[in-house]
Amino acid sequence: MTVKGLLVMDVDSTLIEEEVIDLLGEKAGLGEKISEITAAAMSGELDFKEALKERVALLSGLPTTIFDEIYKEIHLTNGATGLIETLHGRGWKVGVVSGGFHEIVDKLAIDLKLDYVFANRLAVQEGYLTGETYGTIVDKSFKLERLKQWAKENKLNLSEVVAVGDGANDIPMLNAAGLGIAFCAKPAVKAAVAYHIDKRNLLMVLELLEKYTDKQSLIN
Repeated sequence: MTVKGLLVMDVDSTLIEEEVIDLLGEKAGLGEKISEITAAAMSGELDFKEALKERVALLSGLPTTIFDEIYKEIHLTNGATGLIETLHGRGWKVGVVSGGFHEIVDKLAIDLKLDYVFANRLAVQEGYLTGETYGTIVDKSFKLERLKQWAKENKLNLSEVVAVGDGANDIPMLNAAGLGIAFCAKPAVKAAVAYHIDKRNLLMVLELLEKYTDKQSLIN
């Protein structure tokens, strides 16, 4: 079956309301410190990889059982399920590429029937976080690469891709997509991206998509 389009979303503060690493920080008793680093990284004030390394180090010693607890505390952003189901019904595929962690994102992928998922991986030893990651770090360059790869796999032009995100590490993929949307985004992101949604309702992506499609029809 021919794929009609592709939606690629960020996860933390986009698909879900929370920043998972901040919730983990609270469990470690370092919530305020980690939240400050997260905010600076998402605003583009800090290098994402270095900020991630610093925050993950502070999580050393947390048991892996904490993820089941965390998953119960997160909330899907309003309209998330409706957006995904609508696009699936139209023959689209939906993926997420996250600077967060597979331990949470994989659960979301199953519950929401996502087609693609990629996130950071946390190193574990004897059931506890070591304070390190392993494998590829999902930064702005990787997010862009993954968007392009998923489009290529489905024989889609980038003009047929929609990307949604809120942080500085989302800017390259938002600008590469035919329709890139800064969703309740940080000022630096809004300044760099043409399309904005400032209400926390992901169904508004469909409204922008319809306008974008009409515009493309006129151009073509």
